[in-house]
Amino acid sequence: MDLYVYYRVRSDAAAALHPKVVAMQARLAEKFKLAVSLKRRPGESKGEQTWMEVYPGTPEGFAQALQEAVDADGLAEHMSGGRHTEVFTDISACA
Repeated sequence: MDLYVYYRVRSDAAAALHPKVVAMQARLAEKFKLAVSLKRRPGESKGEQTWMEVYPGTPEGFAQALQEAVDADGLAEHMSGGRHTEVFTDISACA
């Protein structure tokens, strides 16, 4: 299962949030042996940026661990609205 988590970040909070997300992802990558990435949509809209965390090949229980890490690190305080998670699997796993 691949997880794609996107959310809006207030532009004035981006500099404070970036190192926190990177550190959280590094801990999760090490614990779960994952390759992770953090992406941002180009440009801004109404003083906000759209960010996306990418977690390919996640094991069972990862989504819960991710939410616990987000809560523990207080990341939501820098976001506008909630985090939205999309789950994708390989086509061969769905067939």
